[in-house]
This record gives sequence, C-alpha cells and structure tokens, in this order.
Amino acid sequence: MSYFDAASAAPLHPVARQALLASLDEGWADPARLYREGRKARMLLDAAREAVAEAVGCRADEVVFTSSGTRAVHTGVAGALAGRRRVGRHLIVSAVEHSSVLHSAEAFEAEGGAVSRVAVNRAGAVDASAYAAALRQDTALACLQSANHEVGTVQPVAQVAEVCRAAGVPLLVDAAQSLGWGPVEGDWSLLAASAHKWGGPSGVGLLVVRKGVRFAAQGPVDERESGRAPGFENLPAIVAAVASLRAVRAEAAEEGVRLRELTERIRVRVPELVPDVEVVGDAERRLPGIVTFSCLYVDGEALLHELDREGFSVSSGSSCTSSTLTPSHVLKAMGVLSEGNVRVSLPPGVAEEDVERFLDVLPGTVAGVREKLGAPAPATVVQAQELVVDSLGKRCPIPVIELAKVFGEVPVGGTVRVLSDDEAARLDIPAWCEMRGQEYVGEEPAERGTAYVVRRVS
Repeated sequence: MSYFDAASAAPLHPVARQALLASLDEGWADPARLYREGRKARMLLDAAREAVAEAVGCRADEVVFTSSGTRAVHTGVAGALAGRRRVGRHLIVSAVEHSSVLHSAEAFEAEGGAVSRVAVNRAGAVDASAYAAALRQDTALACLQSANHEVGTVQPVAQVAEVCRAAGVPLLVDAAQSLGWGPVEGDWSLLAASAHKWGGPSGVGLLVVRKGVRFAAQGPVDERESGRAPGFENLPAIVAAVASLRAVRAEAAEEGVRLRELTERIRVRVPELVPDVEVVGDAERRLPGIVTFSCLYVDGEALLHELDREGFSVSSGSSCTSSTLTPSHVLKAMGVLSEGNVRVSLPPGVAEEDVERFLDVLPGTVAGVREKLGAPAPATVVQAQELVVDSLGKRCPIPVIELAKVFGEVPVGGTVRVLSDDEAARLDIPAWCEMRGQEYVGEEPAERGTAYVVRRVS
C-alpha cells in the first residue's frame, strides 16, 4: 500500500516513536510539582518549549502547547480578537484558509463581528495589496495560512505581515502545512501549527503569541500554559512532537529537493497520460510534497475508491465525495475544475518506484471510471443553433458530461443551455469552457435550478 495523503496526517516519524516511548517512563508526572518526578517532567517540558522556539524563531515564553492544531487556531483567533476588542470587531481571512480558521470566522460573525474574505488568484495565492485594501480602522486581526493544504500553494506571508504591521494589525499565520519544512518568514504576530502534519503524534498543537500582542484568553483558564491552554499537558506526546519536528527539519533540505522532483514529475506527466486533466496550484511557489489535479467527467469518490483498490491512499477536494455535495471551498475560490479532484501528498521517504507505479495505474483507472459514467466521445453532427441539456436532479460530474456529449452538435456561434440544480455546476461548467477554449456566456435564472449558457467558438 502506498500512502499518498501526508498533508492530512504524516506517518509517525521513527524519532517521534522513540521519544514517545522514552518519555512515557520519564515524563508522566505533573510538571507543576516541586518533587523530583515533577522537576524531571518540568525539565522535559522546558526543553521541548526551547526546541520549538528555536525551530519557529521566537521566544520560549511565547510558545503554548495545545491539544490540537485546530484548538491552537480557535484559541489564537478568539484570544486576539478579544484582546483588541476596543480597536474594533473586524476580521480578515483569505478565502482558502483551513476550515478551523473559517469556522472561527463564522463564529465571530454569529456574535456580531464583521469578516472580510480576501480572494485568491487561479493558483490559489493572495496578493498583499488585497489585504491592504481590506484593512479598516476597526480591523482587530488578520489571518493567513503559510501554505494551502489542498493544492500546496505557498502564500506571501512576509509581504502581508509587512502590510498588517504598518497598519498596527496583528497577523495570525496557520503554519500547519509548512512548519516541518522551515520557519515562517515575516513579522507575523501569532502562529498555529499541528504536530501530526510533520510526523509527530496527533493531539499536539502549537500556539505562538508574540510579546506585545494584545491577547485575552477566552473561557475558563488555569495556571498552565500561560492560561491559554488549560489542562494537564500531554508531556510524552509533546516531547515526541518536538523530537519529530527537529528530525524532519534536519532532513528538510535534502528531502525537499527529492519530493519536489517527484511531484514535478506528476505535474508534467499526468496531463500527458490522462486527457482532460487540469493540474491546479502554483507551479513554482508550492510545498515540495503536494500536487493536485482534477479530471473531467470523473466522479471523485469513485476515482478515490478505485485508486484505493490499486493500493494508493490519496485525498480529494472534489465535490463528489461522500462527505459533501458542494465543491471544496479552496477549489471554488480558485475557480478551477472541482470534479474528479485528486490530491497527492507524498510523505518523506516515499519510494520513487511507488510514484512511477501510480503514474502507470492512473490512466487506466480514470478511463474505467469515465466509461462507467458514460463519458463523451467526440461529436461531429451539427443539428441545431441552440440545444438545451436538462441535468436537473443530477450530481457532478453528470451535468458536464452531458454538456460535452452534445456540444459538437451545435455550430460555431451556437449555444448550449445546461439546466442544473447542482452547486458544483457553477464552478465546473466555466472550468470546462476554459479547458476547451469555449465561451462561458454566464448563468441565467430558470424555472428550476439555474441555466448555464455556453457558446461554441471553435
């Protein structure tokens, strides 16, 4: 079995396993106590905090260990907003943030706050000028991921931090995907991360709050972790998390080059091997191990199941998964094809042979799924100036498949009107037009659902 979903959770690093086992014997006591076992536990906790500070590039007393990366984000956002309540009730996030950030934003809105969501380009990147334009007198906090978890695009954190700093607004960076590769550049104010993303155990998050940042912890607090993460520290897991962070950092330069070559191989060869594929995300400014592509006329859930049968564990941001009937918010914000989406995120140490086998298996797997769905063959007969395709009640990717089947039946200048009540059609039909070089006229209200109008230009 080839595990290609490291962006969700990286396999436990061997160093983390060793540190976890060792600290179970040495770090079980309460580090707040003054007796020998407590002092020994305190020494382990202090050493872990110092190591994190060195890796992040901050002071040790700015580091807080939380129960997860999500908890670190929620605590960081809520505490920073509360600490700057007198400034105002305005929050800025990017449209492609992790769900933990977006859920925090939704909760803030529900309590009466205002949220600005900064758009991204087709590669999934924000522009620092867009953050500058979103800043207001009442802006309390801005959030920006260091790199996107679905497509791997690296964000211009340093530039955005500079813009925010000039306006006196703190910037919280979600560094979960990138911290294992190196520190986050720029003059940011708060940072959150999660150990299971770099090969540490799950259940350990990091929250860094720079000195001088106004911060008011929300909810019940106690004396632990500066009052920002109440409860007994999971010391063995913390020690293992920090040990794995140091280990992957030591390997990052060499392994990053190797993984970047492997993902570049996938980026180049998948469109050559599989027709009607869009590779998404920035081709240059991206994390070493992530590559994402979308396949026309493919049910994403079916494709993932077939790849699993072939021995490959991959992920998807497709609208066609069992967990959701709406497109991934990341792919939607980018305006790229969502159907048949596959994210390959390679773990450190992955074998080149596994990548080659994936490339060998993928074309036949995609073709098999397309055949089951009745994907179109090229049409040649011209019959009408305008055709209407009724795809009401049908889910992705069927509306696009039915569009493609009849498109050759209209002459150049003719139109096809697709009736659909599937939210994914709003994203996938324009993406199909861009891939095919055809004109997307727009959408119109219909008696049921929406009419998506496409004009043939070639």
